[in-house]
Amino acid sequence: MSEASQNQNIIHRGEPSRTAQYVATLRAVHALLDDPIVLDDPVALPLLGAETAAALKEDPFGCNDPMARSLRAGLVARSRVAEDELARRVDAGLRQYVLLGAGLDTFSARNTHAAQGLRVFEVDHASTQRWKREALQAAGLDVGDTAFVSVDFERDDLLQALRGAGLRTDLPVLFAWLGVTMYLTPDAVLKTLAAVGTLPPGSGIVFDYRLPPEQLNPVERVLLDVVAQQIAALGEPWLSSFDPATLKRQLLELGYTHIDDVGSDELNRRYFFRRKDGLQTRNGVRIMCAGR
Repeated sequence: MSEASQNQNIIHRGEPSRTAQYVATLRAVHALLDDPIVLDDPVALPLLGAETAAALKEDPFGCNDPMARSLRAGLVARSRVAEDELARRVDAGLRQYVLLGAGLDTFSARNTHAAQGLRVFEVDHASTQRWKREALQAAGLDVGDTAFVSVDFERDDLLQALRGAGLRTDLPVLFAWLGVTMYLTPDAVLKTLAAVGTLPPGSGIVFDYRLPPEQLNPVERVLLDVVAQQIAALGEPWLSSFDPATLKRQLLELGYTHIDDVGSDELNRRYFFRRKDGLQTRNGVRIMCAGR
């Protein structure tokens, strides 16, 4: 991640965390460098601002060292998992989608289910939301009737805050919680999963989580250790990891009935099979789809 991290100097310091900006940068670079596209996201680049977008277009290869490529693959794959799950549930009648710790995720500006009445709620810190809304407006991007909800996962009542913003908790809801759990304490993660587990049948959550180091293969362990050190140096240390079997048992105890746990091998089979560019993910992070 070292060379790619240096590329962050083209991003203006703002309210979002540096990791949130870097994630948005990698999503934008995916459209500039990778073929075929796994996640069609034409919004990521303009969201970063005209100056940053121009710099990335001129030289996207600053985010193309081996570690950045693996991270990029993991980022676009996790969003595809969530948005594929969303599409399936919208076809089944779901009309509420919540992005937890939304950061600079762009789904609200490219809501492919707006015509079907899908309402989107974005949950994050107020400062990040202000920056993002200003950036969206500057880029001429419309997010429709998206509700922006400020929540602290460690302290606040998530469902109460969402109900105050118009979420119908008597109807099914799908949550996407990507790139967040590792920054929270285990208790805060389980508290949020418990809250979602109280919602009606047809509800669910897609989230990623970090494996304990002892469960990683040598390559994943080295990659994740380097990333963890660099993120901690930015003042955003990782606080949690989960054993898959234990986490699955906890989800069942919380009332979830359908659980799909996906790791790098399965993601590579789904989205990166036999690519000419060799793009794959090996990041020691798994994705859990848990439904009611």
